[in-house]
Amino acid sequence: MKEYHVAIVGATGAVGAELLRVLERRNFSVKKLRPISSARSAGKWISFRGESVAVEQLTDRSFDKIDIVFFSAGGELSRSWVPVARESGAVVIDNSSVFRMNADVPLVIPEINGEDARQHRGVIANPNCTTAIALMAIYPLHRVFGVRRVLAASYQAVSGSGQRAIDELTRQVEAFCSPVADAPASHNEAAAVYPHPIAFNVLPHVDVFLENGYTKEEMKMQNEGRKIMHLPTFRASVTCVRVPVYRAHSVAINAEFEKSVSVEHAREVLAKAPGLELVDEPQNNRYPMPLNVAGRDNCEVGRVRLDCALENGLSFWVCGDQLLKGAALNAVQISELL
Repeated sequence: MKEYHVAIVGATGAVGAELLRVLERRNFSVKKLRPISSARSAGKWISFRGESVAVEQLTDRSFDKIDIVFFSAGGELSRSWVPVARESGAVVIDNSSVFRMNADVPLVIPEINGEDARQHRGVIANPNCTTAIALMAIYPLHRVFGVRRVLAASYQAVSGSGQRAIDELTRQVEAFCSPVADAPASHNEAAAVYPHPIAFNVLPHVDVFLENGYTKEEMKMQNEGRKIMHLPTFRASVTCVRVPVYRAHSVAINAEFEKSVSVEHAREVLAKAPGLELVDEPQNNRYPMPLNVAGRDNCEVGRVRLDCALENGLSFWVCGDQLLKGAALNAVQISELL
């Protein structure tokens, strides 16, 4: 088996750390690992397969003799450096939104459109985390019943915003629970990552607002879903909500299909879908929860029922670890396809 020279840009971030763990856990054929970060983190050491590896600063020579580069350090950095990596001859798997809608860049979820990865021209895009988790349940149903549109609401963990958001939630919880907590104004002052406190709160605001009233995050499920499923007529109206959960996203989905659906048939389809587990015993209090999927590769789906407001409609609930299937795991699965 060929061994590969692998670089990770953003190796010290939340997704970068998961990439290291996934590569090690799945025994990916890494001959040499090059962790790359900003000048602030360069010189640190990360652990990989029992060895300490020095983190390097990003430079024009970072991609010399590299076969695969994982980018997970933000859109602006990807915009500037992905072309450099591609010109060096490496295949780039990018976790930002910069290249997702480019016509010549495959946008890939391996369980759905893995063959698209083989058409790459040096860059493959990882989808939005919420979109990836939702499509893991939507797509298998689409193959059988033909999805027309979905109405959805996400419940997104703070780790989707990085380590600073995790730390902010922790500080705010401690402040709210302190017996000497000040007036609510002091908690507003503690909000830096988000515009309002996230502890004991929910924010119907993920990403920036657009002229149509949706946020960029909310439009991604429709736009990226059309490309991934090869379904240009797909429609999705989504409200994305940030919740005080540390890890794993959840999505409530109401889907309308072309064909008549039944709960029994839908459950059969979902139970056989790769990367997805059916957890649907509400009478026994068994349904997907972010606490249960955190740190796990597979997404979970449950609460499957006929939608009482849509013709040929189903309602269901999906949970998945956005640092894994929504980011690191999906990226490594793409590299395995190659």
